[in-house]
Amino acid sequence: MKEEVILIVDDEKEIRELIDIYLKGEGYNTLKAEDGEEALEILKKNEVDLIILDIMMPKLNGIEACLKIREEREMPIIMLSAKSQDIDKILGLNTGADDYLTKPFNPLELVARVKSQLRRYKRFNKSQINSDNKENKFDILEIDDLVINLETHEVFKDGVEIKLTPTEFDILVLLGKNRGKVFSIENIYNSVWKQEFMQSDNTVMVHIRKIREKIEDDSRNPKFIKTVWGVGYKIDK
Repeated sequence: MKEEVILIVDDEKEIRELIDIYLKGEGYNTLKAEDGEEALEILKKNEVDLIILDIMMPKLNGIEACLKIREEREMPIIMLSAKSQDIDKILGLNTGADDYLTKPFNPLELVARVKSQLRRYKRFNKSQINSDNKENKFDILEIDDLVINLETHEVFKDGVEIKLTPTEFDILVLLGKNRGKVFSIENIYNSVWKQEFMQSDNTVMVHIRKIREKIEDDSRNPKFIKTVWGVGYKIDK
C-alpha cells in the first residue's frame, strides 16, 4: 500500500517545517511549496493525495491556486489562513476547498483533519475502481430528475453531469439516502466530517449553498435540499 503524499503550501518556512514534522510522524510523505505557482508546478510532476494550502501568499495566493487546481484535480484541499473572519472562510470554501483552519492552529487538529479528508477521498477512489468491474451492480439514487450513482460518484440532472467535490457528494448522499429526515447542521457535520462540531462553524451551510448552486434551477427556491428553519436540512420523500 502506497503512502499518501501531502503537498504543504505556505510562504512561511517555519509553518511548512512544523506541518512536515507532524505529518511525517504519522507516516505521510510530503512535498513543500512556498507559493501557489510552485505548488502548480509540483502538481504537474507528482501524484498528490491532499493539499494543505495557505491563503495569503505572494505570486499566486491560495484562493487563485485553489481555483486552478479545481479545474483538473479532485483531491482534498485544506485551507489555512491567519484571518478568522467568516467571509474569508466562506471565500475559501467557495473556491473548492474541503476544509478550513485558522492560524494559529494546533498541529494535532490539522493532522486529524488530514486523516478525515483522506478517508473520504479513499472511499471516493474505491468507488471509482469498483465501477470498472463489469459484474458490479451500480447503486442508484433517483430524486426526480436528479440521478446519483453511488458507485461512480457521478451526479446527473436531466442527463447532464454535475461536478461535485467529494465532500459535497457525501452531503448530498446523506440527505438523499434519508429522504424526509431532517438533519441538523451538527448531524451533517458529525456524519460527513466525523469531527466534533463547533457551534460557530458555518462550513456545512457553505457546502449546502454550493450544492444548491450546482443542482438547483433556483438556489434561492430549492427543489431538492429544503431548509427546515431552526432545525436543519432535508430532501423530501
